[in-house]
Amino acid sequence: MDIVDYTSEFKNFDDTAAFVSALNLVITVCTSVAHLRRALGQRTWVLLDVNPHWVWLRDHADSPWYPTATLYRQKQFGEWEPVFQKLKEDLAALASARREP
Repeated sequence: MDIVDYTSEFKNFDDTAAFVSALNLVITVCTSVAHLRRALGQRTWVLLDVNPHWVWLRDHADSPWYPTATLYRQKQFGEWEPVFQKLKEDLAALASARREP
């Protein structure tokens, strides 16, 4: 899979909003893009460290403020492998479901 970085073309946050609104899914960490996608009501998978921003609460895979966000939480400081493994499984399932007629 080719990865293309278009961010150099963004001149302002409106450009960012236009770009991310055209995507089926955004996978991100807790940044303004995560909050933007949620404000747009679009599917977003957010990777969170062991001590996330308060809006993500604790011990939840979702957030009452962002009902269509899926949260991938680090359980121990510095241990990202389980987070990425779960993300990989969910992404494979999503891709498989999209291929079925």
